[in-house]
This record gives sequence, structure tokens and C-alpha cells, in this order.
Amino acid sequence: MSLHWAALLTNATCDSSPRIDPQSVAVWALQFTPRVAQKEQTVWLEVAQSTRLFGGEDPLHQRVETGAAELGIRALAWAPTSLAALACARMGIRNGFAMPLAQVLDPLPIECMDAVKTHQATLARLGCQTLADVRQLPRGGISRRFDSQLLLALDQAYGLRPEGYAWVKLPEIFSAKLELPGRVDTAPALMFGARRLLLQMGGWLSARHCGVTAFTLHWGHDAMRARDAGEGGSITVRTAQPTQNVDHLCRLLGENLAKVQLLAPTGELALSATEVSPFIETSRSLLPDARASGEALNQVLERIEARLGQKRVLRPMLVEDTRMAWMAHWQPLNAQSPGIKVRQVPGPQPTWILKNPLKLDVRDDCPLYQGPLQLLLGPERIEGGWWHRVKAAEGGQHSLQVARDYWVALSQHAGALWIFQQRLPRNETACWYLHGIFA
Repeated sequence: MSLHWAALLTNATCDSSPRIDPQSVAVWALQFTPRVAQKEQTVWLEVAQSTRLFGGEDPLHQRVETGAAELGIRALAWAPTSLAALACARMGIRNGFAMPLAQVLDPLPIECMDAVKTHQATLARLGCQTLADVRQLPRGGISRRFDSQLLLALDQAYGLRPEGYAWVKLPEIFSAKLELPGRVDTAPALMFGARRLLLQMGGWLSARHCGVTAFTLHWGHDAMRARDAGEGGSITVRTAQPTQNVDHLCRLLGENLAKVQLLAPTGELALSATEVSPFIETSRSLLPDARASGEALNQVLERIEARLGQKRVLRPMLVEDTRMAWMAHWQPLNAQSPGIKVRQVPGPQPTWILKNPLKLDVRDDCPLYQGPLQLLLGPERIEGGWWHRVKAAEGGQHSLQVARDYWVALSQHAGALWIFQQRLPRNETACWYLHGIFA
């Protein structure tokens, strides 16, 4: 199989951009291929075996180039060998496959290859200006006059000898830092650098086939700060479900940073994935679905929660309880689920239940609600709640234990109702209550 290399120059950025850590870029690149190498300010990717996974060369090129541009990388090139890709990236040539490799490299100046540039002064006296000029020199004379790295680099660049690299290993945890180009005074302005860190984390998550459920952004205060400002601050963002969606994470972080006030200017950021879990991709249909283009409901709710506060967005959670009124409770959107299995209660369940049961009148031992009620089904005995204690208004605690016999009753005007009779000690008259209504 022919090789397919990409070279990314991490130091080819404008002065106003944050500095790029080559090791972080290498970790980000592992989402495209496990064959990633890093040396000094250059990151190489060998993607020949990954093109089919991403739908071909053009889609893969587009994804790598788009992500590299967002990270601040401007010098990137593709070629059959890594040194050829590096030479093309330095000279601003994006596609090293447009012509045969020799025709691409021969016109390039000798400065584009480090092993050749080392002997630039001597080669210039010999009249060599391009790589083609160096290749025309006698190989025996080159090997005697120069070190062995010159011929080796030329042969590797032209594909005449194999290349060998130590591949970058994927770290077990994600933690990355970024030095900002200048001091930042407001928290929302941190999003420019934070997005680059989130992109790197997205690549790490994709390579590990994991999704993040919590991540923390740290910022360090400038040395010229007030004494009471401290060294820095941090903010932790949580998600309801594991996700790799960088855009969604950026929106969540932006909503949270909008409520933060920096105590002092900051000049550096650090991002860490504090909680991750296996990420299971949803099965995709062979036919396009227009409905899938919208934003998922859980992502919308997370954005609302980030804007309004954690206790303003609640969701119902089922718990193991036979008492209808306590089968579900409301908790914050991102709170951990207790993972309790719900006990199935026999008998039909009403569509709506009253918050407080309504006491019914009784005539001749028959409950009344808009007329006499006809008992259709029952009794269904529900007993429990001895463990459920709440604080009383006068102090202390009281139990919410119940012992009830439920019936399905029919009213000529109100339809099917869910009523119960409180179990009482002997010689006491039991009362009837309306607790639910069937649709």
C-alpha cells in the first residue's frame, strides 16, 4: 500500500495567535490515525490506512485541514513521504500528489530540508541551489564529504528508503495548557483559547472512543495582580450524556463563562477532562433523515440549564416505591441517576393524580363524587413508606407511611376514578379519598 503523509507545522502561526503545543496537536491528530509522529515543531500523520474509514481522501483531507485551521495551524501539506510533506509545507505547497514526487521536490530550494540545509554554505559554493542540484552530485563524493544524514534524508524524501518513527502514544487522561497571546480581562474572552483546548480534547475523546460528562477549565491570573485575587480560578461544566460534540461543549462553556467575573487579568488556560465514559455511536440509517439535522433535546436543555442555573431545570426520575405519589421525584438535569429499578405495581394506573387526595362524602357506606360511585376493580393494597420521614412544621420528624386499599370506581359524570380507603384500626370508620383520574 502506498503511503500518504500529512505534515503540520505548529510554529507557523501569526504573532497574535496563542502558542501551539506540538504534543497537544499530536494527541488531537490521533483521532484520524494511530500513526502520528512528532518532532520539534512538526507533527506527521500517516493516513493511508484511514482514508476508507473517513469516506475517501477528500473528506479526510477536509476534516484534517478544517481542524488544523481552528487550532491555528496554517502550514500543512500532503505527500507520499513525511520529509516530502514537510518540505512542501515549508514552501507553501499544499498538495504533493499533484505531480510525480521527483517533479515536486526537485525545484525546491535546499533550505526546505534540515539535513540538507545544514551544509547550505558548502553546497552553495558547489553551485547547488535546489534539491535537484544536490541529487546530481556524485553519491560517492557526497558520502565522503558530508555526513550520512544528507543522503539518507534525500533518499527518504524521494521514497527510495523507508522512514521510521516512534509513534505518539495516546495518554490515559487528557490535560492541556495554552498560553494566551495577551492578557484577558473578561471571562467570555477566554472562549477563543478555550475552543482550541476543547478541539484538542475532542480529538482525544474520539481516539479513545469515549465521551466527556464533565470537564474543568482553569485560568491563571497575571503576575501583576491584586493580592486578594489569588493565583487563578476554574469552572467545571457537566453534561447529561457522554458527548464528543465540540460545538455543544463550546456553547455550554460560553454560557457558564458569561456568569463569571475574573478577579484579575489572565494569561494562560488549562483544560482537563475530569469525567469520561465509553461513547456509543447511534446507528445511522442508510437514508438521510432531515429531522436529525436539528439540535438534540438534551443539548438544548443543557444550554438552558447553563444559562438559568442548575436548580432551574429539573427532570423526573423513577424510584423504587409502590406509593403512586412518590414513584417519581424531580432532580437537576445533570444529577447522577440512582440506578434503581422501578417496582411494577399491579393493576391499572391513573393518568393524573392529585397532589393532595380529596376526601369524599359517604352515604350508606358508598363514596360520592358528583353522585354515587360504582366500584369496578379492587381492592389493590398498597402499603409502605415507613422509611420516608420528613421534618414537621413544629419540629421533629414524622413518617409518611401509608396503608391503603385502592379501587377503580366509575362516576356517571366524571368517568373512571382512582379512589382509596384508608386502613384504620378496628372500630373506626374508614374514609374514602379521590387520588387519581383516568383519561
